Amino acid sequence: MKVSVRFSFGLAVLLTLAVLALSAPWVAPHDPLEQDLLNTFQPPAWFETGSRAFALGTDSLGRDILSRLIYGARAAITVAAVAAVLAALLGSILGLLSGYLGGVVDAIISRLVEIWMAFPPVLLSIVLAAVLGAGLHTVVIAIVVIDWTRFCRVVRAEVMVQRSRDYVASAVTIGLPPMRILASEIVPNVVPLFVTLLSLEMGIAIVVEAILSFAGLSVANDTATWGSMIQEGRQYVRQAWWLMALPMGCIIVSVLAMNALGDGLRELVDPLSRSARR
Repeated sequence: MKVSVRFSFGLAVLLTLAVLALSAPWVAPHDPLEQDLLNTFQPPAWFETGSRAFALGTDSLGRDILSRLIYGARAAITVAAVAAVLAALLGSILGLLSGYLGGVVDAIISRLVEIWMAFPPVLLSIVLAAVLGAGLHTVVIAIVVIDWTRFCRVVRAEVMVQRSRDYVASAVTIGLPPMRILASEIVPNVVPLFVTLLSLEMGIAIVVEAILSFAGLSVANDTATWGSMIQEGRQYVRQAWWLMALPMGCIIVSVLAMNALGDGLRELVDPLSRSARR
């Protein structure tokens, strides 16, 4: 089976983030909270005035940027994995039931989705974070509460398409129970779409966590996150542009990788994509 470049790139970045998140205490060259006021605003090592001791420079308090980026990956990968999976499961289950059962069930779930999507997502996530208090659990809850609707609507539409296929009609004709038809005939054909949506949601979760960290509504202030690093770096963008550029680069690469991973996985698990490549 031929593996695409996009899949390889996305998987490599995801595995790198996971490894860094798990091994941060051993991989990070410095304590991310350790301050060195004699070495503030050190540029990255490739600058003439840079130091190999601080490969990516230091911030306004002399803290090592590389170490803070590595520890920031912990928050990013935790939120991306946990929040995206929970939102995907909740939304997809409701979408499956709505699209296959139809009738009153479909009407109730569809109206609930419409009401939920009437609220601005970023504003709602900030309100939830402010009410529930700072912490990664708050970010996870906010993403799940907001983004389950995306899965619900898309999965519902796909299930309605699959329900009209001949193979589903044949299963009904031979007397298979509805839940068995849903599990054995429809769900396998929805999996490629689910995988793509899940990977996209992981990228969105990383961005939402960064936004809440930027606003001071994610983890505690003394914890390194990419969003809090951007918030601090913007104050010194003229003096030390790398403080803001490096965490932004991490977010951009991570989101692009999640999107590429989703496209690659869809090509691998979708029979139509495989046949098209042949």
